[in-house]
Amino acid sequence: MNEIYDVVIIGSGPAGLSAAVYGKRAELKMVVIEKEMASGGQVLNTYEVDNYPGLPGINGYDLGMKFREHAEKLGAEFSTDEVLRIEASNGEFTVVGEEKTYATKTVIIATGAQHRKLSVIGEEELTGMGVSYCATCDGAFFRNKVAAVVGGGDVAIEDAIFLARMCKKVYLIHRRNKLRGAKTLQTQLFHQKNVEVIWDTVVEEIEGGDQVESLTIKNSKTEETQKLAVDGVFIAVGINPQSEAFNNLVEMDHGYIKAAEDCETNVPGIFAAGDVRTKQLRQVSTAVSDGANAITSVERYLTRI
Repeated sequence: MNEIYDVVIIGSGPAGLSAAVYGKRAELKMVVIEKEMASGGQVLNTYEVDNYPGLPGINGYDLGMKFREHAEKLGAEFSTDEVLRIEASNGEFTVVGEEKTYATKTVIIATGAQHRKLSVIGEEELTGMGVSYCATCDGAFFRNKVAAVVGGGDVAIEDAIFLARMCKKVYLIHRRNKLRGAKTLQTQLFHQKNVEVIWDTVVEEIEGGDQVESLTIKNSKTEETQKLAVDGVFIAVGINPQSEAFNNLVEMDHGYIKAAEDCETNVPGIFAAGDVRTKQLRQVSTAVSDGANAITSVERYLTRI
């Protein structure tokens, strides 16, 4: 640990890679720490991205590689490591990884979030082929088709309402006999003529060849199972921000790091960008925006110390 970086970026999803591009253009001494062998974050698991401006229909893996290539072309340094914690001392930080430690003046946490999964047969195999975790991202692919949403909270209800505008039929599958979401959202949902709520039911299997074709669902009270023909299924059972390593370091809200659009946390010199921070919308485009904003805040901070 001989050198001191201007900024260490933890995470190489769209937010981290955007920060790397802006950081290199600002001529900051920096390194990107990535836990996985491939850059891109969640977008790598997306079969097709159709809402990133200028690149309609691009494969998620290809988009992640384009982000990485751009950062590499500018000379960004990468390190494959898993961050265990951040230590603060005398206005500087030590990022402690499994492989190395990194001394730095500032840190951008861009570790993202992961969608909770149902962990049923067919979910992994058909992800990106009809299994989705983002109606905003993928809903347009199911125009005039039949879709199912699994969940009972605000996000699941919002997804069902959103899909009802374009799908022929939408099923909302919930394991209980009442929804958890806001009453105003429930009122909107129940006014959608093409939405059917299936109560007290869980998904046991997702079936299909190259595309989702049906679900096996089970009523938790009667234990009766049935096949439900659908073209796609949107899983909305929660998101887990990847912030465990930073507990008791920065202020959080239900696991998300509290930071506004400037990406500043309550700890001077530590910034949060992308899906790991508190925000309204978690998309590739908003993550890229966060990366740019975080570097701008880093530059402003460095001029003051």
